[in-house]
Amino acid sequence: MMPGSLESIQYLVSSKEPCGIETPSKDYSSTEVSSVVATCENVEHYKQMGRIDPSQLLHRMLPLDKKHSFWETQPVEQYHDRGKNTEDEGPIAPLRSVAEVRTNPYKLPKHYEWCICDLNCTHTMNEIFNLLSNHYVEDFESMFRYNYSKDFLQWALRPPGYFPSWHIGVRVEATKRLVAFITGIPVNMRLHSMCMPMAEVNFLCIHKKLRSKRLAPLLIKELTRRVHLENIWQAIYTAGIVLPTPLVTCQYWHRPLNSKKLIKVGFSQLGLGMTMGRTIKHYRLPQKTFTPGFRAMERRDISAVARLLQQYLQQFVVAPELSEADVEHWLVPLNNVVNTYVIEDVESHNITDVCSFYTLPSTVLGDQRHTALKAAYLFYNVTTKTPLSQLVNDLLIVAKQSEYDVFNVLDIMQNQSFLQELKFKLGDGHLQYYLYNYRLKEPLSPGDLGVILL
Repeated sequence: MMPGSLESIQYLVSSKEPCGIETPSKDYSSTEVSSVVATCENVEHYKQMGRIDPSQLLHRMLPLDKKHSFWETQPVEQYHDRGKNTEDEGPIAPLRSVAEVRTNPYKLPKHYEWCICDLNCTHTMNEIFNLLSNHYVEDFESMFRYNYSKDFLQWALRPPGYFPSWHIGVRVEATKRLVAFITGIPVNMRLHSMCMPMAEVNFLCIHKKLRSKRLAPLLIKELTRRVHLENIWQAIYTAGIVLPTPLVTCQYWHRPLNSKKLIKVGFSQLGLGMTMGRTIKHYRLPQKTFTPGFRAMERRDISAVARLLQQYLQQFVVAPELSEADVEHWLVPLNNVVNTYVIEDVESHNITDVCSFYTLPSTVLGDQRHTALKAAYLFYNVTTKTPLSQLVNDLLIVAKQSEYDVFNVLDIMQNQSFLQELKFKLGDGHLQYYLYNYRLKEPLSPGDLGVILL
C-alpha cells in the first residue's frame, strides 16, 4: 500500500489474499484503527509503541462486536480469538482433498460472466491496465492513485510456476468489457519451521460503479476455489484496512527525494519553521555512492544472491523460501520495475551484500503541473559486510539520480534500524498482513516478518 497520503485505502484488500475483500468506506480506515501509532512524532516514541502487541492495539480501538458478514464465514482468525492462546498453531479449517472442491465456478449476478485474463494477450493487458489505472487504489481525498505499468504487472503476476487460471476477470456479457479483476500467485512460505505452498492474492479491483453488487466476495471465493483445485489451502495477503484479524500491523515511512515536488502536490508539507530552501538542503544527498564494489546485479550473480537471501531470511518467523528461479525472476534488474545492486568484494570478488527496490509510480489527480509521482519501494536486502544504513543510503543516491520523487519503506525485517539516521519520515499509512486458513499461536511484530508483498 502507498505511504504518505495513500495510506487510508478504502476499496481494496491488496497484495495476496484468497480473502481480500472490497471494503466499503464505512469500514474503519487504517488511520482510525492505528491512530495511536499514527500520532507518534519521533522514532523513539514509535519504538516504544512498537513494544505493544499490535493485537492489543486493535482490541483497544475496535469494537469486538463489529460484524464482518463475509469474513466471519471464512477460516481466518477472528477478533475474539486473539490473545486467548487456546488454539493450536496450524490450519484453522480441516484440510480437504481436491476431489471435494466444487468444479463449477460461483454464480455471478445476471449479465456478468467469468473470464481468465491472458497476460500474453496485448488487448487483455491493455484492459487490465486501464481498469487498474482508473479504479484501483487511491487515497480518501482522491489525490493519488497507483499507476502500475504493464511491465510491472507482467513481473508481479508471472513468477515461476504461476497459474494462468488464477488471473480472474469479470466481464459484462453483452459488451465483454472487463469490470473486475483479482489475481493470485503461488509462493512457498515458511511459518516458523513449517514450509508450505500458499497463494498470494493481489489486485482485487472492481469498477467504481459496480461496488454495490457485492462482487468482491464472489471474486475471493472463486479464486479460493481455483487455489484449492491446485491442492493449496493457505494464503497470505495484505490490506490497508483492518479485517479479522491482522497477523501484524506495519507502518510506512518515506524519505523525500524531491521535496519541492512532494510539497507542491500535497504528498507532504513543510515542517514547522522550515522554508522550502532549508527543506531541500536537509534532504540533499551525495552525488556518488559510498560502498566500494557497489554495482548492478547481473545474471551471473543469481546463485550467490540466492544463497545470501536464503540464509538471511531464516531469522524471520514468516518468510518465503526462494529458489534460484525465484531470485532470477524477482531480483534480476528490469528497467523501471526492479533495481537490484550487489557489493562485490574488491579483493575476493565474492558477493557480500545485496540491496534492491521496486518502482511503483502514482498518478497525481487534479494537478495540472504534475501528473505522476515516481516512487521507489525498498525490496529485499542482505548485509554480511556493509552496514544496512550504508547500503540503503546508496540506494537513496541511486534513486535520486534516477529522478525518483520519494523512497518508501515498511518497518519490517531490520528496516527500523536506519530510519532515523537516513531521515525517513513516519507516514500515516499502515499495512496489515493476514493469513488465510492458518493460525500462529503467538502475535508477531513487524520485525518478525521477512516477506514483502507487492
